[in-house]
Amino acid sequence: MTYRVLQWATGNVGKAAIEGVLAHPDLELAGCWVHSAAKDGQDVGTLVGRAPIGITATSDVDALLAEDADCVVYSPIFADPDVVTRILESRKNVVTPLGWFYPPAGERERFDAVCRAAGVTLHGTGINPGGITERFPLMISALSGSITHVRAEEFSDIRTYGAPDVIRDWMLFGKTPAESRTSIMADALGAGFRQSVWMVADELGFDLDPELRTTHEMAVATAPIESPIGPIAPGLVAAQRFRWEGLVHGEPVITAAVNWLMGEEHLDPPWTFGPDGEHFEVEVTGDPSCLVSFRKLHPDSIEAGLQRNPGVVATAMHCVNAVPYVCEAAPGVQTYLEMPLVAGRAALRLRRTAAVG
Repeated sequence: MTYRVLQWATGNVGKAAIEGVLAHPDLELAGCWVHSAAKDGQDVGTLVGRAPIGITATSDVDALLAEDADCVVYSPIFADPDVVTRILESRKNVVTPLGWFYPPAGERERFDAVCRAAGVTLHGTGINPGGITERFPLMISALSGSITHVRAEEFSDIRTYGAPDVIRDWMLFGKTPAESRTSIMADALGAGFRQSVWMVADELGFDLDPELRTTHEMAVATAPIESPIGPIAPGLVAAQRFRWEGLVHGEPVITAAVNWLMGEEHLDPPWTFGPDGEHFEVEVTGDPSCLVSFRKLHPDSIEAGLQRNPGVVATAMHCVNAVPYVCEAAPGVQTYLEMPLVAGRAALRLRRTAAVG
């Protein structure tokens, strides 16, 4: 069966998702929403750097929602719950990397009601949060007993992230430490990472304290550092760490963390990515303990990352590959705890052909 997909937004994740949909044997691109007037009316193929494909991008929400489609891959910079509600009410399933991984009870009840009334499903997925911080820790935890701590952590060079406006205006790199401390990122990111922490804690049976602990640390440049937002002068923020921890009687038992550095040189404190370089780690402490390092989800160079960042592509593909499963799922908010295993698809030249009767 072929499922018709609408792509919502054409930023870095959106472009990768479009490529993923076009290459997926069970999916067909049916339309695309764009924010800017410059993209409105353009062929979607042109927007992603390939030959025209005969599908025109639009900023007209009503027109797009009137299209015959099964699912929307929703990936603007920030989620708008009202827009997601409209999409669901138009009887289209939604897959998104922007939340709904494991929403709090009240929010889940609201969206469950919307989904069930429309007969559709809402599923949050992606990479971090959306995979590294909950799906893979839960999978790995099956190898251990008497678990005392679960940690999922990212170590990335933020210079490879091709969104200078976000780096400068939202993450507040290149600012004074006092200015950067006002960044919305601890809360904006925390909206997702806190769901990851609670999902792992609830499934493993940890009796968490009511409030999670959030930590925000910074390192400043000690010499000028070239970056996507221009040179970062000495004394300004060139690296940030965020940590969200679930506690039992004040003791950390679930940790989700990100380490974003403008490289490893000229930093105070002298932070590094560690001996493995850029990577993701998932560690389960128990009987026995287990440590897994995810490699190749970071680009080989800054230039390569600005062209096509593997972590961004992985985020998009986790969404795209989930679409057939979400379309077949029961109506409501469906998390990893309810969904079946999601898998990718073989490359075109290696795919099994239909059996001849």
